[in-house]
Order: sequence, then C-alpha cells, then structure tokens
Amino acid sequence: MVVFPPLFAPVTDPRDPQKIYYPLASLAFAGVLMFLFQLQARRQIGLLLRNGPSVGKFQALFGVERFPHGDTLEAAFSNLETDQIQAVVTAMTETLLRKKVLYSYRFGGIYFIVAIDGTGTIRFRRRHCPHCLTRTRNGKTLYYHPVLEAKLVTSNGFAFSLMTEFIENPGDQATRQDCELKAFYRLAERLKRRFPRLPILLSMDGLFAGGPTFSLCQGYGWKFMIVLKDDDLPSVNQEFHALSPLQPENRFIWHTGRGAQIQQVFRWVDDIAYVDSQKKEHVLSVIECLETKPDPEGQKKTTKFKWVTNCQVSGQNIVPLSNEGGRIRWKIENEGFNVQKKGGYALEHAYTNHPNSAKVFYFLLQIAHLLAQLLYKADLLKREFPQGFGSAKNLAFRLLEAWRNARLAPADITAVLQKRFQIRFNSS
Repeated sequence: MVVFPPLFAPVTDPRDPQKIYYPLASLAFAGVLMFLFQLQARRQIGLLLRNGPSVGKFQALFGVERFPHGDTLEAAFSNLETDQIQAVVTAMTETLLRKKVLYSYRFGGIYFIVAIDGTGTIRFRRRHCPHCLTRTRNGKTLYYHPVLEAKLVTSNGFAFSLMTEFIENPGDQATRQDCELKAFYRLAERLKRRFPRLPILLSMDGLFAGGPTFSLCQGYGWKFMIVLKDDDLPSVNQEFHALSPLQPENRFIWHTGRGAQIQQVFRWVDDIAYVDSQKKEHVLSVIECLETKPDPEGQKKTTKFKWVTNCQVSGQNIVPLSNEGGRIRWKIENEGFNVQKKGGYALEHAYTNHPNSAKVFYFLLQIAHLLAQLLYKADLLKREFPQGFGSAKNLAFRLLEAWRNARLAPADITAVLQKRFQIRFNSS
C-alpha cells in the first residue's frame, strides 16, 4: 500500500480502532476531492467516485477496497476536534511561508498582507443548532452561521486561509449575539499566539476602525490599513480635512492601467492624534485616493478611497501602501469568498446538518481551494496543457475526469509520490 502523506496524522480519530474500515486520512482526502472536483454535494461522491478506476487509485493510496460513501464522511466528521482540522489548514499555509514561496509578495519586502473579513456560510428557516445566529425581517426569522476569515492575500490573486473564527452564539438562550468584532478579538489572539513573529499588515473594512483594534495592533506589533468612511472617527476625519490643505507636499499623482488611462490622486496626513472612548491615545495617518478611470461607455468616473493606518506615509510608499495594502482587501471577497460561493465549491450549500461535521467540511473546502490555486497558477501542468485551462472550473473538470478514468498501477502511484520537483508560480 502506498502511504498518503500524513497531512491529517495530528488529528485524533475518536472511533473504535477495531471497527474502523476507512482510515481517517482517507475520509478527509475523499472530502477534499469532493471540493477539488467541485461536485457541490455529498451525493455526487456515490454517483461519480465509487466505481471504475477511481476505486483502484483509492485502494492503492489507502489499502481499502472501496471509495467511502458521503454519509460515512458525515458520520466520521461529527466527532472530530475541529481545532485539529483548523490546525491542518493553518499548517498548509504556514508551509508556504516557511518554504519562502510567498516571500516575493510581501509588502515592502517585510509584511505579509492578511485580509480580515466575514461571510455567511449556511442558512436555515428553522433553528439548526443552539449556536445559530438569528435575524428577523418582516416577521420571519432566519437562522444562519457566518465565519470570520483571516486570509493571506497576494497581488497575483492568492487567497489562502490562515485562520478561521466561527461566529456563533454560546447557546440558544444567549442574551447578546456574537458578531464580527467579538470574533475578530478572538481571532487576533489566536493568530498572534500561532504566529508570534510573523510580520503582518492587516487589511480590513471600516467595521474595525476603532480604538480596540488600534490598541490590539499596537500591542501585537502589527501594521494595519482600515477603510475609513466619512462618518467614521469624526475627529480623525476633521483633522485630515483641516491639515491636508496646509501640507501641499503630501500630494502624489500616479497613472496606471492599460495606456496609463487610470489616474490616481493621493493626499495624506501623518501624525493625527486620536483619543478613543477608553481615553487611550493613538497616532494615526489618513490616506485619500481619488481614482479616475473610463467606464465601459468611455465616460470618466471618479471614485474615492480612504484609509486610516498606523504606517508612516511618504511619496515613496503611498502607491503600494494604498493599492497593495488597502485595496487588496477586496481579494478576500473576490478571490476568496466569491470563488468559494459561486466558483464551484458551493460554500453556502449545506453539506450536512450536523454542526460539527459542517465545520470539518468548511475546513476541507479551504484545503481544496488552496490546492486548486496552487495548481491553477503553477507551471506544473504547463507542458501538458500549454494553452492553459481557460478557467478554474475547467481545471476542476479535468482533474475529475483524470481521477475517474485514468488507470494507474500501484507502482505508478508510488513513483509519482516519490518524485521531487519544483513548482513556479505566475506572478502576474
């Protein structure tokens, strides 16, 4: 039997060893394949993966005679420690950091950009579990389960899950609901404990613009770029608009895009004093960017962006700080959540009704998405497919058909797993 790399070896299997047919790693691998192939439902496992050459490859990898049923995955995942599965996801992204795969994408050659944002996962019309959040509109109550994600994002489109915090109530009788802000404080503490020396620049939306976030980042040694709306932090906005006309040297115009048709006009003010509601003092900088570019009809349109940061701003770093530190936050939404919801992974599909299994499936989805990004942007398959795949969906289809139809002897699989090779990524 070929031994599958022990990615899930640290995960404790609570099942009776005498009654186990499928090793835990085989079940987790089957779940990852479901997402990697974008099957979008557990029942598709039985329809597409439990017959033909697929079974032979699974047998060679794990020494079992059959590919597991989707219900088997759900039952086994219901008793797993979700923190241990989370650790597997984090360790995969950490491996990319330790191997210096992502070093060229650091901001200023120092900071890794980590975008923080929340999104919904599954929703129900009836209470799903004691931890559901609730929202009532027009007399109808919705029960839902959001998450807060810390994703390591890069300029070429990578969005790797670094850590997840589930936003959930402690019980169905909770007097105050959980929320993104509370989840952020928990997530930040875990992130700092797991990566105590990782240089981080947090990219966040305006929800997090406030004294507690500023103090937390100062204490942890993190930089931040936070969206600043005109009606947020009134004293900071007032100082910015009062001081900016007095500092004409803090102006910069940048042209970018095809044919330099996009104009960005920057202005900034450093050393703005801010005292929060807890009487704590902070020193902040504010950046404003007015971007003018032609719309699809050729008419020029101007959009304003503004951020508050604890970085010292200058003419040398204003463009990367704004475009790579501030606006890159959208990649957690575009390359992260939107892809996972609408790009074939069906993040909002209820793969199970069991709350613990649902979390495990969520983490397996993150693993599959990470692997798919590495495959899609790497040169690993360029020789066989010099024209590429056209889309990530086409890549998933090719992977599914190869797994279902390619016949490989155990010796061939062993040779593939033992082969060492270098992968390079498209940095565009």
